Amino acid sequence: MTRVLVVDDDPGMCAMLQSRLATRGFEVVTRSSASEAIEAVQQEAFDVVVTDVNMKAMNGLELCHRVLEYRPHVPVILITAFGSMDTAIQAIRAGAYDFLPKPFEIDQLVLAIERGATLARLRDEVQELRKMIAPLTFGELVGSSPRMRELYGKLAKIADNDAAVLLTGESGTGKELVARAIHAASPRARGPFVAINCAAMPAQLLESELFGHAKGAFTDAKTSKVGLFQAATGGTIFLDEIGELPLEIQPKLLRALQERAVRPVGSNAEIRADARVISATNRDLEGMIEEQRFREDLYFRINVLTIALPPLRTRGGDILVLARHFLERIASRTGKRVPELSVDAAQKLMAYPWPGNVRELENCIEYAVALAAYGEIAVGDLPDKVRAFRPTQIVLSSSDPEQLVTLEELERRYVLRVLESVAGNKAAAARVLGIERRTLYRMLERWGEVPGR
Repeated sequence: MTRVLVVDDDPGMCAMLQSRLATRGFEVVTRSSASEAIEAVQQEAFDVVVTDVNMKAMNGLELCHRVLEYRPHVPVILITAFGSMDTAIQAIRAGAYDFLPKPFEIDQLVLAIERGATLARLRDEVQELRKMIAPLTFGELVGSSPRMRELYGKLAKIADNDAAVLLTGESGTGKELVARAIHAASPRARGPFVAINCAAMPAQLLESELFGHAKGAFTDAKTSKVGLFQAATGGTIFLDEIGELPLEIQPKLLRALQERAVRPVGSNAEIRADARVISATNRDLEGMIEEQRFREDLYFRINVLTIALPPLRTRGGDILVLARHFLERIASRTGKRVPELSVDAAQKLMAYPWPGNVRELENCIEYAVALAAYGEIAVGDLPDKVRAFRPTQIVLSSSDPEQLVTLEELERRYVLRVLESVAGNKAAAARVLGIERRTLYRMLERWGEVPGR
């Protein structure tokens, strides 16, 4: 039931409005002065306040100001026998929801109260929705699936911690975006965020980029150079594709992490480099340790806190949420209207397993927008592999030889199905299949599949 506070220094007016409004289903409380009304507003909850403008001591305009100080979302309706444009303007400036000049029909007041109460309820609902939605975001990450909610909770907990973080997961799951989100939420947010791809350059150049070099350290070193570790002091350094770090650089990185200091190439002096380290990989580092391609002591140093990023295929409706996000971003960049996804196209997006994850989805949407016509993305606008995708099925119950497959193909499909079920983790897949990890790698290479994690 809508609660209405009626304020008027005329007792007869208060009684009349209380009686007439009560018959319309409102719960009405009356007060005969502005001071009494302020006290009531402080102590009780009302959906709408109706007050006369002309009252002794404090008029309705002043009362409106005071009510909104305590209850900013409560609609205030002002009524007066002196209905003029000037009074109406003053009422609006005071923050009043509505203004009714006397004489007025009771139906006019009822309509104003109902509209005001509806507006207040909508405001409350919006506030509640914002509270519900807020915890489902972290930095610029997009998605509210259970997997992402779990991820946001972990990121919020580790942001204040200065320990090294290792981000794992398939290629395209957004590791750098997560690293930037951790940095932005951390006490180091005002410091620099420096990113480097460990697979993007040869060992000698990578060492110089990470730790810097002294003048004359090598042929082209005509001046000294500050390394990225030193440049990231006070902030965060992000080492992407850490699994590709050459073995000869790994001991130097280990020392930099242990001592929080670096020694530039060609120099005997150590330089303080206090940066939080976030690393990322889609490789199976434990398997690389067994194969002596990654140092175990370095692995434990970068793996203090581990965050596994979920593949897109496990995030359900986030696929369409992300698709819409990319559509809006493309429209904003190009100045064009945001095209809609047809129902059939949306179903295709949901059915596809997205081996390239979020990066592949973004490319898919870019492609579709380029082809789309008439403001809608149809199935025909999607890339061929998305449009033509069919779930892998193994037929064993058929008696038709043409529907059966070779033992090799059966083995291939089963192995890929196991890999899909463990989110591409080669070590976990090998355990499920009961084979050595190296055997699994050889099988994948034979089938033309690229070994990842």
